[in-house]
Amino acid sequence: MFRRSGVGENEPVENRLVDLLRPVCAWLARPSGPPPRPTRWNLVFDVVLAVALCVLSVEYALNRQDMSLPMPPVWPDFPADLPDLPDLSDVPLPPDLPRPPEERLAPRVDTFGSVVVALVASLAIALRRRFPLGVLWTVALVTLAAPQVSPRLTFYAIVIAVYTASAYSQYRVPALLGVTTAVLSVTTFRSWPLPVVPYEFIPLLVLIPIAFAANGLRTWKLRTDERTAQVSAMEREQAEALRRAVEHERARIARELHDVVTHNVSVMVIQAGAARKVMEVDADQAREALLAVESGGRAAMAELRHVMGLLTADGADADSLAPQPGLDQLAALVARVRDAGAPVELSIVGEPRDLPSGVELTAYRVVQEALTNTVKHAVGASAAVVVSYGDDELTVEVTDTGGRPGEGRGGGRGLIGLRERLGVYGGTLRTGPRVGGGFRVTAQIPLEAS
Repeated sequence: MFRRSGVGENEPVENRLVDLLRPVCAWLARPSGPPPRPTRWNLVFDVVLAVALCVLSVEYALNRQDMSLPMPPVWPDFPADLPDLPDLSDVPLPPDLPRPPEERLAPRVDTFGSVVVALVASLAIALRRRFPLGVLWTVALVTLAAPQVSPRLTFYAIVIAVYTASAYSQYRVPALLGVTTAVLSVTTFRSWPLPVVPYEFIPLLVLIPIAFAANGLRTWKLRTDERTAQVSAMEREQAEALRRAVEHERARIARELHDVVTHNVSVMVIQAGAARKVMEVDADQAREALLAVESGGRAAMAELRHVMGLLTADGADADSLAPQPGLDQLAALVARVRDAGAPVELSIVGEPRDLPSGVELTAYRVVQEALTNTVKHAVGASAAVVVSYGDDELTVEVTDTGGRPGEGRGGGRGLIGLRERLGVYGGTLRTGPRVGGGFRVTAQIPLEAS
């Protein structure tokens, strides 16, 4: 068996070389910014610039034919009246003395090649914003491929390509390498001198860049000030929105506390007063009144715990909170008020059906607030609660017969809260005295809107 040697022996070295070059290539190809997004006006400007540069470069390549012709030797002009000089033709010259050239030849350049170089370098500028790095490398390679061509044909295209790659390319490392290559292509790897700028144009070449730089600095400062003002305005708007949200949440929590606590505490106060009056006369009735106070206190604590749960950040105690009351708990609410000493009748009109929890909670709060006002402000009055299930709306009406004013003074916060609750579901609230005496509260909630 002979050991066969071939290309396969170099595969580990090649794989290792590929593994070493892969991260380098990935680093070179890593973008450092967003890709350029030229506007239509930018593209039109680039096309016009490329056409103008192409016309000037081609015209120079066609008309400057002397750049490929031999240049005659330059000898000084001697005056005609010089005295005769001795004949030194027979005098031997040193062997190492250089003889004057018969002629100095300029580089021979093909006119067709010059036109091709001018066309490629100039027309590439039309794509400078879309492909800034590709245009830079194209112009630089064209310049390197034709070292005998006059730099006037590609120099201005290289200047534009270098600026574009530096300003718009998202690949910074290849762009820097391209800029270096372009600079070397017009300085080191050329046999022709660079274009000479006339002295009258030097002030323009100094003042115009300074003017553009100053204008750019001013524009940048204005944009920075505008962005700073926009950020400040957004911060103020966010702070104002946060303040309004906090105020709204405080008002909502205040309404919840009013709805939950006021009713139960009012019932507790009445029951405690009744127990105090009958404690020495009827111990059993006083015991029932105290049990009602205890029950009302437990209910108030449960719902107060629920409202306080709204203030917790993580809602860790959400599982221990009681569910929101609904229309199925109206009977228990009426029973508690009836036990407080206020006769209350509950009537259901229509076929009860399941409604959204928010609608049921709103109807429950209407009845609760109305009965609380009856207990506080119409002592000795009887009340009636009517809940009507319609096809397209739910109507809740609470009336009382009127009584003597209580000691409490309301600020109207409860009714304001009810109107806001009903407004969420498109409902309406009407309140006012009855013709025959007493007070009426009527709430209508459209079921379609819910």
